[in-house]
Amino acid sequence: MSTFTVKDGTEIYYKDWGTGQPIVFHHGWPLSADDWDAQMMFFLQKGYRVIAHDRRGHGRSSQTSEGNNMETYASDIAQLVEALDLKDAIHVGHSTGGGEVIRYAAKYGKGRISKAVIISAVPPIMVQSESNPEGVPLSIFDEIRNGTAFTRSQYFYDFPIPFYGWNREGQIVQEGIKQNWWRQGMMGSVLAHYEGIKAFSETDFREDLKSLDIPVLVLHGEDDQIVPYHQAPKSAALLKNGKLISYPGFSHGMPTINAETINNDILDFIK
Repeated sequence: MSTFTVKDGTEIYYKDWGTGQPIVFHHGWPLSADDWDAQMMFFLQKGYRVIAHDRRGHGRSSQTSEGNNMETYASDIAQLVEALDLKDAIHVGHSTGGGEVIRYAAKYGKGRISKAVIISAVPPIMVQSESNPEGVPLSIFDEIRNGTAFTRSQYFYDFPIPFYGWNREGQIVQEGIKQNWWRQGMMGSVLAHYEGIKAFSETDFREDLKSLDIPVLVLHGEDDQIVPYHQAPKSAALLKNGKLISYPGFSHGMPTINAETINNDILDFIK
């Protein structure tokens, strides 16, 4: 098992397969590197070096009581990238991982990152405020906090239903995917998941987005019930070199259940 110890002593688990131009995958809340199986296999077979880590407090990484915030997430990945000496890398992030990619690219990525892809991602900022009136009310995130903190096992068992859009007419629950989501979530720390809700909902990425000059692909499903679609055009508009692709009817979990479409669109972009 490959692990890397960051400066505060936290062990970060990661997978590193293949050779060629590196693609670094950043998973969403409350999952792990395993959520990228369909992308890791696809891009490995296309000749890329594929890397995915478990964020601190998630999966097989240390369950720390400190650092469960976006700034530390970005610092952790910067240290891993430096340790692996990755250059000309493409960074791909889903949901919370999309925010991690944008913060990393803006603060640490210069000279090491060539392109970025954010999928169903939390930037520019999720929570509702005077400067973000279309945002999600704080009360919704408080509900997620309460379910995560005190009934996590059942809450995480139910959460994949809207995550993958299985509550829509004609959709059928894919039990293996649902149970794999639950497995990944329950591997992590309840404290990290609880504190991570603030990280993904309240971090403001607007200045980060404006600062980037690398090409950034923004992918978002128009029926995303977790991170509303209106986030995506806002992110694309703030980027100097952004491209938006939207998908009618696709859910938040589209990298898994619509992997063929997503993978090919990413491949076209990075080529």
